[in-house]
Amino acid sequence: MTKTVTAIIEREGNLYVATCPQFDVVTQGSTIQEARDNLKEAVELFLEYASPAEQAERYRPEFYITDVEVAVG
Repeated sequence: MTKTVTAIIEREGNLYVATCPQFDVVTQGSTIQEARDNLKEAVELFLEYASPAEQAERYRPEFYITDVEVAVG
């Protein structure tokens, strides 16, 4: 069985930081692809080893990623 989760990848200095907001799992990599692959592995490990109670506690079923227009200057 597979599940689709969201990956947010941001550049921080020389690294890329990848976050899965559904489970608050964070990792990094030297490239975008490495950060994505590391996040996939980290989420899979979390789902494999975390207790059902911890998974339920950390799971955020509803979050929003959107653009917001702001005034500048």
